[in-house]
Amino acid sequence: MTTIDRSEIISEAFGDPANPALLLIMGAMASMLWWPDALCGKLSDAGLYVIRFDNRDTGRSTKYPPGQPPYTFDDMADDAIDVLDSHGIDMAHVAGMSMGGIIAQRVALKHPSRVASLTVISSSPMGMDTSHLPQTTDAYAEHSAEGADVDWSDRRQVIDFMVRDTRAIAGIAHPFDEAGMRAFIERDYDRSGGFLSATNHFSLKGGDVWKGRLPAMAAPLLVIHGTADPIFPVEHGEALAEAVAGAKLLRIEGGGHELHPQDWPAISAAIVAHIESH
Repeated sequence: MTTIDRSEIISEAFGDPANPALLLIMGAMASMLWWPDALCGKLSDAGLYVIRFDNRDTGRSTKYPPGQPPYTFDDMADDAIDVLDSHGIDMAHVAGMSMGGIIAQRVALKHPSRVASLTVISSSPMGMDTSHLPQTTDAYAEHSAEGADVDWSDRRQVIDFMVRDTRAIAGIAHPFDEAGMRAFIERDYDRSGGFLSATNHFSLKGGDVWKGRLPAMAAPLLVIHGTADPIFPVEHGEALAEAVAGAKLLRIEGGGHELHPQDWPAISAAIVAHIESH
């Protein structure tokens, strides 16, 4: 059901509902497909009930006119809880990547009784001053600025730019599969009906209510971060792990701002071990 103030959020589950639930929250402009089918299958095969969903303005979830999104990050955190409710789940393990990691931190702080553990991948500590940390690389900032010249209603321009984007955020440890990535982005574009509304994610407001709240997080935290991440350099992951008592940090050597298939064994093993210990 969709009302004026409630988005319709489309979700999908893998595995046995009797298993511990793992809710996956993806980053800016990214539909649920950016949690790859095979990775979700790997996690469900390890004994988890894996749920992924399309954030607002992505995939098949509710979309809004581009430019002035009528929602906040807190609303997106509430969307995650709505997804759990729709699957009849009282408490879940939660993993978020990039902007999804920011949202996941909000979920854990705003709805602590619903979050059994938290995994944050390729993200940054929420509600903390990170101005002293290394910032987005010059090369990625230069690439990102080119997005302003893209006609986001032109399929070919958008797909070409997004392929360049995935190359720009890739790590240095593994080869970049341009043909595979192009085919994936084409599939995501067509399923989503374009990415124009997804640009709303870059206009979202944060809210000061969470400033300084990270140390109070109750959920056990695992941080996973590539050492060659050009958007959030690894020091952001280190700062997040330091801010929460008892947090664990897994560095993916040479990893970028990505879930590279060759890193899935390490990533999935760490997530499963984290969940099993809590």
